[in-house]
Amino acid sequence: MYPEYLTAPMKQDLTSVGFEDLTTSEQVENALKREGVTLLVVNSVCGCAAGAARPGIKAALKNAEVKPDHLVTVFAGVDTEAVQAARQQLLPYPPSSPCIAIFKDGDLVHFIERHHIEGRNAQMIAEHLEEAFDEFCVTA
Repeated sequence: MYPEYLTAPMKQDLTSVGFEDLTTSEQVENALKREGVTLLVVNSVCGCAAGAARPGIKAALKNAEVKPDHLVTVFAGVDTEAVQAARQQLLPYPPSSPCIAIFKDGDLVHFIERHHIEGRNAQMIAEHLEEAFDEFCVTA
């Protein structure tokens, strides 16, 4: 478990742009079964979260023409119960943090694993997410 003084600013990096911070398994289960499109971020203390994932996510949300209906996050190494519940919903993908998932009407439809984040910059992450938003955030 990481100390709160270390992770609070990293959590705030996403909650300040509208993400709901989930800390229990019940919150995760309820959030991921909502109607509409939900963007889930498994946040992390690692450098690729700080340098690419969080900045890329924020840029995508700022610039995208269509956006998810719901924004939620859990923090690996901090919100153990919530992260475990989220990872159950992310199967068959192995545990990965940071990672980014898109759920549509409760179904996992797009997943960006850590190895898709490492070595990429924030702009690349943003462009990837904007394309995913264009595909999955449209109403039928």
